[in-house]
Amino acid sequence: MTTLRQLEYLVTVADTGSFTRAAELLHVTQPALSHQMRALENVLGGPLLERLPRSVRLTPMGRAVLPHARAALAEAGRLRSVARRTIGLDEGELEVAVVYSVSLGILPSVLRVWRQRQPGVRIRLREYPHADELQAAMTAGQADLAIGPTPSRWDGPVRDLGVEEFVVVLPSDDPLANGPEGSAGPLPLGALADRAWVHYAPGNGLADLLDRVCAQAGFQPRVAVRAEQTSAAPLLASAGLGPALVPANILMPDFEGALLRPDPPVRRTLTAYTRTRPDPLTAAFADLLARQAQVVPPHVRALTAAAAAQADRA
Repeated sequence: MTTLRQLEYLVTVADTGSFTRAAELLHVTQPALSHQMRALENVLGGPLLERLPRSVRLTPMGRAVLPHARAALAEAGRLRSVARRTIGLDEGELEVAVVYSVSLGILPSVLRVWRQRQPGVRIRLREYPHADELQAAMTAGQADLAIGPTPSRWDGPVRDLGVEEFVVVLPSDDPLANGPEGSAGPLPLGALADRAWVHYAPGNGLADLLDRVCAQAGFQPRVAVRAEQTSAAPLLASAGLGPALVPANILMPDFEGALLRPDPPVRRTLTAYTRTRPDPLTAAFADLLARQAQVVPPHVRALTAAAAAQADRA
């Protein structure tokens, strides 16, 4: 029978690449560690580790098993945390996983209210550049709750938070920014086909989104600069390096730049999801998130309303 302790041994040996170093970290003797690894290999039916002269490497079976071992250990840790929260043994910790734009946009106001209501509950935030990485982290048991675009082929509970709007950011003195208060619209993305764009770094989910919507508009965006940080894109765009497509909820109402609503609109649904039925504390956070999160903030509603009115007049 496989034990959590054996899985912990496997993960530690894999991370250190050494039985000697793993035994030191685990506070066990090296013979005891080797014995438990052989016992685990016997249970699973094959070798997990290849013992080299100066190191240890995973076998193909070991590489296949390792992610599941990590997930089991993470889930066990959360099980202990949930139990303690339920019986009041400690104040608790909630692990929340998000894509980068969520931590910039909808999350800060929610966390402020949560802190006021649950001051004893710590929030551990895990951020990922791509929705696929977020979903993989949740599958591996690395958080209690994920917030991001709708996951694909997800078996656990999924809760819609709303549909976020994307805007094109330009300098306030750009010829296309001729609407009231630095806004104009709607703007066909094809009108920017000859521009070099503020793009996102490879691996950022917004890079895929920008390439996709530009392809739908009939062009491939040329790159002026790639932003590693999502928050840098609107700042670079407002400084004149090129247009940027950004989630509108990451922008403050007093942002110094022109915001234009793309035509057709660029939108995506944000969700909160868990692997299994959430415990009471996780459910309480999800409820607050659904009520408090401003997926489309007021200044963006005003922008889209103005753009729609202008389109009707045209």
